[in-house]
Amino acid sequence: MIGIIVAAIFFGSVAFIGIQVSRAVCAGVSPEADGPATGTTPVIVLVAASTLLGGILMWQGATPAQFGIFAIVIFALVACWSSDLLCGMLPDYFTLAPLGLLLVFAASQHNWELIISALFVAVPFVAAAAFSRGYGMGWGDAKLVAISGAALGAPLAFLALAVACFAAVIGHRIAGWPKRPIAFAPYIAAVTGIALPLSILH
Repeated sequence: MIGIIVAAIFFGSVAFIGIQVSRAVCAGVSPEADGPATGTTPVIVLVAASTLLGGILMWQGATPAQFGIFAIVIFALVACWSSDLLCGMLPDYFTLAPLGLLLVFAASQHNWELIISALFVAVPFVAAAAFSRGYGMGWGDAKLVAISGAALGAPLAFLALAVACFAAVIGHRIAGWPKRPIAFAPYIAAVTGIALPLSILH
């Protein structure tokens, strides 16, 4: 029980740090006029959800290696969610850096499945970013998707990201189909976070 509580507090702290770092990075960034609409970071929701997730993962018996991977992923998801709302972009600090850490760790552990999943899942989103020239699908979103693939594994990640795409369309429609692009990171982050406990079972 103590381990579950400690894990929950740790993940909540990681989320809080991710939000604060995101705020610091976005403080000097002006959102693009044709970028996603900006908003306010739901700090309490993100920290509470991350706290709950940490407890669930420990309760499920996550290994130390899995726990380390998930901590990196939670930081990236929360920081990207916050950054997309604050400045309409996903800085490489929160996508490329965590992805690089995950890939280096996977290579050191000879975990080729993680690397293959990250690359395989990212391919269609990279293609979408290239085709839309970063407007319909941003390059930051494509990198975040690779993190999702690394964390969840290809089959689960594809399912989760399909749900995220559907939710984004519904959310955009509820907002009245604004002409500005969708802030996609919160949808990717939310669905990936929800699916993380399932990744232990696959």
